[in-house]
Amino acid sequence: MAGRRPRVRGLEPSWVQHEGEQVLVLRDRTGVLPEPLAVQPVVGFILSLCDGVRDEDAIRELLSKEMGQAVERDQVASILDDLERALVLEGPAADAATADAIRLFREAPARPAALGGAIYPAETSACREAIAAYGKEDREQPSRWDGEIRGVVSPHIDYQRGGRIYHRVWQRAAPAVRAADVLVIFGTDHGGGPGTITLTRQSYNTPFGLLETDQPSVDAMASAIGDEAAFAEELHHRGEHSIELATVWAASLFGGGGRPTVVPVLCGSFHRFAIGEADPSADARIAAAIDALKSATAGRKVVAVAAGDLAHVGPVFGDADGYDAPKKANLRARDERLLHTVAAGRDDEFIAQIRAERDARRVCGLPPIYLMLRYLGDPRGEVVSYEQCPADDDGGSLVSVAGVLLW
Repeated sequence: MAGRRPRVRGLEPSWVQHEGEQVLVLRDRTGVLPEPLAVQPVVGFILSLCDGVRDEDAIRELLSKEMGQAVERDQVASILDDLERALVLEGPAADAATADAIRLFREAPARPAALGGAIYPAETSACREAIAAYGKEDREQPSRWDGEIRGVVSPHIDYQRGGRIYHRVWQRAAPAVRAADVLVIFGTDHGGGPGTITLTRQSYNTPFGLLETDQPSVDAMASAIGDEAAFAEELHHRGEHSIELATVWAASLFGGGGRPTVVPVLCGSFHRFAIGEADPSADARIAAAIDALKSATAGRKVVAVAAGDLAHVGPVFGDADGYDAPKKANLRARDERLLHTVAAGRDDEFIAQIRAERDARRVCGLPPIYLMLRYLGDPRGEVVSYEQCPADDDGGSLVSVAGVLLW
């Protein structure tokens, strides 16, 4: 296709060792690309050049230089054609597949419990037993303030590693959650674009039944930021685990009676805020979305949830060295300082602490926690629990998680 300027879709790349050779594996969090796709290094190099600016001739020239020999135009064109058909590159095939996926997602009775049978049992009684088992060692009693809880910081790591934190924070929050009219759940969108606030009108299904989406709140937020911005990445709701794991645990707290509606809000990357290139307090879209949400939920009993983990450190996440006992202790001290800022309700200080170290800890809960604090206004609370979860076999890489309750 003469003059084509190919661009890679928003896929998640990772290099893996396969049969003695490094191959690039592409994953699509939207599910449009149904399975991970492995490509050879030379194709990975070509994809690194497909930025929507370079045309085919520029790509061919750079590929020829990289390989040390001339590459024919037809060879490059054929590879690009294959990548378009494989839904790796933007183009008519990817557009059509995306449109079909969105249509099917919206036409479904509800957003399915995507991780049922993997992270948690899909069957109701088995799931309830599994959730109860995570709290078998806990003896903590709720405080007299727990019925007044307005905010919850909950992990979104898998239950197998974070189950004790989930159990402690949700058990304490249970009285307020059962009394709530609305649950506002801010979740990390791991594949989300910069500063995106992504909504859906789909309700969330769980092993414990449906949590219906609060349509007036979604409509109000979409009106405030525009449908294009609000739903451009709606497919991320289909497979993103952050909100799902919070909805499953919340739904486990209810019996056969009434239950609150939910406002599921996926939050995209805060990278530019974390490195000081911009200030979220001055972001017009964030302000509009939060103001609209406050207005839509005014007068109702609301519990806001931030489904987000803390640090991601060690070689698995790109650090040169693993974390030994002294480094883990230092990380804990820094995490606890950050958590006490959250418990003090200081959204400005929360973002400032992360910005001061240019997000060296890779705090993936930054967007949902910040937005929850902005929504709640001026909360106060306490840190319920904190743990560091292994992220590799030797324990040198880890993810830190915590539970916080806010009044």
